[in-house]
Amino acid sequence: MPKLLVIEASPRGEDSISRNLAKMFVEQWKTAHPGGEVVERDLVKMDLPYVNLPWLGASLTPTEKHTPEMKDVLRVSDELVAELLAADYIAIGTPVYNYNIPANLKSYVDHIVRKGLTLGLTGEGLIHGKKCTVLMASGGVYTEGSPIRDRDIATMYLRLILKVIGIEDVTFVAAGGTKVVDLGERSRAEFLKTFEPVVTTAAQS
Repeated sequence: MPKLLVIEASPRGEDSISRNLAKMFVEQWKTAHPGGEVVERDLVKMDLPYVNLPWLGASLTPTEKHTPEMKDVLRVSDELVAELLAADYIAIGTPVYNYNIPANLKSYVDHIVRKGLTLGLTGEGLIHGKKCTVLMASGGVYTEGSPIRDRDIATMYLRLILKVIGIEDVTFVAAGGTKVVDLGERSRAEFLKTFEPVVTTAAQS
């Protein structure tokens, strides 16, 4: 039975474009994979700690030498890594803040890039055979031909970090120009509808 892991980063709830895109993706994925399991990881609903010195010390210590304190420090990270490794498909719903991903998603990345688990000791990615779709919402438009194309840091970063851990089959659904919804120039439903074909293709591939 295939398993889809959905990672959500937006704090805007039902008003979020990226969350609505992810919802659309999940519906289409379920259609293409009847009986498939969906696991949701909402980063807004968890108090995900930032990496600190105790975490670094524990993560760089061989597992067999972990103290009870180290195990406790890595508990959330271990859970997130196990969840990622168990998934066949991954969907990341995220907004873009100041040209990059929000802090909670960056913290998630820091927790799942783990030497010996997702990253080899010589820097090779250890996760293979998984597909990832990134459903990204941004006020600006950064797609090919845009005069601010060079500011598309969020896409470049996520593509890079996913490749670092071994995930290279990555599709981006870039919902740029969301400010038209915030300004009331287009309805959210109308805006989202324009992305239905590309989301459906990504979910059913």
